[in-house]
Amino acid sequence: MHSEMQRLLTERRAASRAKATPERLAVMDRALHDLERSGIQDSSLQVGMKAADFALPSAAGENVRLSSILSHGPAVLAFYRGQWCPYCSIELRVLQTRLEDFRREHATLVGISPQTPDNSLSTTELMDLAFPVLSDAGNAVAEQFGIVFELPEDLQHAYSTMGIDLASANGDSSYRLPIPATFVVAQDFTIAWRFVEPDYTKRADPDDVLAAVRTVTSATVHP
Repeated sequence: MHSEMQRLLTERRAASRAKATPERLAVMDRALHDLERSGIQDSSLQVGMKAADFALPSAAGENVRLSSILSHGPAVLAFYRGQWCPYCSIELRVLQTRLEDFRREHATLVGISPQTPDNSLSTTELMDLAFPVLSDAGNAVAEQFGIVFELPEDLQHAYSTMGIDLASANGDSSYRLPIPATFVVAQDFTIAWRFVEPDYTKRADPDDVLAAVRTVTSATVHP
């Protein structure tokens, strides 16, 4: 049985493909195929590896450091492309509905995208998100996790024709994005679980993420 997130993602994908021209579908499918063949999943941070500490600005204007988050429990880092991506919006909205489940497990849920702080603030307000949404300028942290790619020129053009202005959203003209990825990071910075997927229409299921968090916290006694 599909979860709510998977149902919404599947419906959105079907609707999007039904509206797209054959030419646009060919460009997008080719770009996805090439990305899947690039080996980005294998070259990204694996379970058992260590994440480096980082500090990123939140939509609220605070500087959020990973080490500070981990002082309270595990971190759930959800890398997404941006507010302009409907699949990202579905992911963020569903994660918001499960926020209390993460909090009960003493885990901190964090959204990370290359959007500017102003656009992250817009995302937070539009979706009424109660978890930190961080701006990863230039994909610096996503690069550390090994999940960044550059859009090929034909896909850049396709995005432009769809009204997606990445330069404005991200504050640069690099056309580099993170692939969808969710990492559960234990308090010693070890990657305890990960979902890394080149296909932008797929996201980590919250139940799977929560199961991974519970595995991390099961042996920890919290006051």
